[in-house]
Amino acid sequence: MFKNNFKIAFRNLWRNKSFSAINIFGLAIGLAVCLLITLFVVDELSYDKYNLNADRIYRVNADFKVNGSLFYDRTSPAPMAAIMVKEYPNIERAARIKDNGKTLVKKGEQTITEDNSFFADANLFKVFTLPMIAGDPGTALNEPHSLVISERIAKKYFNTTDVIGKTMRLDNTTDYKITGVIKNTPAQSHIHFSFIKAMAERTDRNNTQWTSENYTTYLLARNGTTQNDLNNYLKEACKKYAEPELKQFIHTSIADLDQKGDHFRFVTIPVTRIHLYSDVARELEPTGSIQYVYMSIVIAVLILLIACVNFMNLSTARSAGRSKEVGIRKVLGSNRGSLINQFLVESIITSFIALIIAWFIALLLLHYFNQLAAKQISLNLFAEPWILPALLFATLIIGLMAGAYPAFFMSAFQPVQVLKGKLASGFKNSFLRNGLVVFQFVTVIVLIVGTLVIYSQLNYIRNKKLGYNREQVFVLQNIYSLGTHSKSFKQDVLKLAGVKSVTMSGYLPTSINDDTEVYGKDASMSPGQATALSTWDVDEDYIPTLGMQMAAGRNFSREMLTDSTAIIINETAVGMLGLKSPLNKVLYQGGHRFNIVGVVKDFNAGSLRTKIAPLVMRLGEDKGAMAFRIETKNIPALIAQVEALYRGADANMQTQPFTYSFMDDDFNHLYQSEQNTGKIFMSFAFFAILIACLGLFGLVTYAAEQRTKEIGIRKVLGASVVNIVSMLSNDFLKLVGISAIIAFPVAWWAMSRWLQDFAYRTSISWWVFAIAGLLAVVITITTVSFRAIKAALMNPVKSLKTE
Repeated sequence: MFKNNFKIAFRNLWRNKSFSAINIFGLAIGLAVCLLITLFVVDELSYDKYNLNADRIYRVNADFKVNGSLFYDRTSPAPMAAIMVKEYPNIERAARIKDNGKTLVKKGEQTITEDNSFFADANLFKVFTLPMIAGDPGTALNEPHSLVISERIAKKYFNTTDVIGKTMRLDNTTDYKITGVIKNTPAQSHIHFSFIKAMAERTDRNNTQWTSENYTTYLLARNGTTQNDLNNYLKEACKKYAEPELKQFIHTSIADLDQKGDHFRFVTIPVTRIHLYSDVARELEPTGSIQYVYMSIVIAVLILLIACVNFMNLSTARSAGRSKEVGIRKVLGSNRGSLINQFLVESIITSFIALIIAWFIALLLLHYFNQLAAKQISLNLFAEPWILPALLFATLIIGLMAGAYPAFFMSAFQPVQVLKGKLASGFKNSFLRNGLVVFQFVTVIVLIVGTLVIYSQLNYIRNKKLGYNREQVFVLQNIYSLGTHSKSFKQDVLKLAGVKSVTMSGYLPTSINDDTEVYGKDASMSPGQATALSTWDVDEDYIPTLGMQMAAGRNFSREMLTDSTAIIINETAVGMLGLKSPLNKVLYQGGHRFNIVGVVKDFNAGSLRTKIAPLVMRLGEDKGAMAFRIETKNIPALIAQVEALYRGADANMQTQPFTYSFMDDDFNHLYQSEQNTGKIFMSFAFFAILIACLGLFGLVTYAAEQRTKEIGIRKVLGASVVNIVSMLSNDFLKLVGISAIIAFPVAWWAMSRWLQDFAYRTSISWWVFAIAGLLAVVITITTVSFRAIKAALMNPVKSLKTE
């Protein structure tokens, strides 16, 4: 029986090649998109789960609010790790890391800039799962100037992993002895290690202050210990060790802060939640978003449902052509069960053919999808053995679900009515059919609105006045390599034609580089007078070079020797400090006295997701970067001149990396995730529209078949092609209107939630919904007209012969 059903199914698919092709292609697109999204979601949810003890590893975050000033970061004090293990038995181990930023590595005569360099405690390998290819993890980080490197770094610089005992010169200053080689950290990790230096060489590793947060601490809890337990331990330790310092420095207690609505605490976050749930300002690497994961899951389900709806609609549209087959088979003795089996077999075969095509479509789209999602997803059946069984099972279920309605619908035809040319009644005005069309277009309209809102927000970001001018600013990194030649290099660059001004500072608005210090209005730091403020070291050329504006007072001046103790604050800091006339007021920090000489107008530093922070600018030397305000039509030539001066500053600079960027590009990079999301939404909207169009084509085909004689009679009575097309289009346009009524509030709610991630955001304008509705109408008219015109042009003589 099954063999017979199988043969009949293939014959029917082959007999109706064009119809089958449309049916299979629509389902294949839905399966391909769903497969890619599933791989993306699995990748996002698997972060840091490579650790054998992933469910027991937690990171400690600092969460402070003092006199209204917020500080929330991934940092913790140096003594915390040892104290937590010593005093709380439920904490098995603890390890600290310290970000070492970019590292210069000597390779022959060349110097290369490498990322992912850290200092770490020896316990790191007992907390994280970082398998060693060579070396002893128990002793690798015991001695100062010991170095553990990744497999990638070992092969890049030595062409082998047999490098134990060899040395590497880092940052042009220190030779490190290689004591270990670890396997490359998996891509699904919130932190990647290329160089791990022994913490033993840091002089501040034994700092006992709990109000100085310079390290990132990870705790390994014992089995049965909950996150709430860890937070309670941290609360106790904070009261025991941090509170005395708070009383000493700012004359307040944790209880006093709590009474005012402030707080001083440390909290944990599971390591497996960092990538998707962390909201600290300065993560070690770009993070994902659980909202995007949820959105992706919903979109995958909706697109797959649209594809299944099309399958049902197109299969039902073929019912008119197969009605006589059903009638004859029933007359010859076939029961309804056998007919249902036949149609379900056809549905399942169609699904599996669609699966094969979907696999190749997914392979073709994979590179493009990886670029958009910034992933390294692969479709390797051997690397991911769950893929094939999951696909086969999902396809079987889809085939059964999508084919169930057509099977039951067509098997219910009555032989007498069928052989008279009458189909089963009730589908012409079916609520189910109309509901499916509405569902399709609700999804399409929501995706269109989402795409438009995302691009509207990105356009708002690009055009918002930020308080500084990022245009025509050339940023050069690695200034610290110049050493004592940095100031003379700055002066030489200023002499170049096309260079308007230069500033030397690593604290740039487009980079996440920040220090927070506690300042008081009086030297005694009396209660209520101390506030945590972001602190940047800048030179006297910083404000004019970046096009910032002064709200009051003056800029730093090299002519005034007293400016060594001068500071400039922003307008937010003025409000935070409650200073009505801030000029010449005094702030105290760490035993130093600073005089406010100016107020800079607020400017957005970092991403627009966060509000402008209270800021203090101090006159100081920071060699993190150098920014040049330029004005030239020949930028490449100017960059070549700057590089020549950079190389000529010192004999050692010939081999140093010349790393530069443009501030406008750095700003755009802050929103790379949103730009990628917009492109992904646009891609999904395109595929949803394509699948929906196939569904409409099937429905209008069915409608034309149902009303063949009516169309013929209308033409005989004088109806024009336009009249016929309008008649067939009106029903679908009404359904699109209903879809818009449902989709608009859903889309508004979803995108309003998305915009909440931005402290500064656009509003959702009415034109977004107008464009989405108009596009839906245009798509409907275009698709329906293509088939309706063909029906309207049919010879009425042939139409009336259908009896």
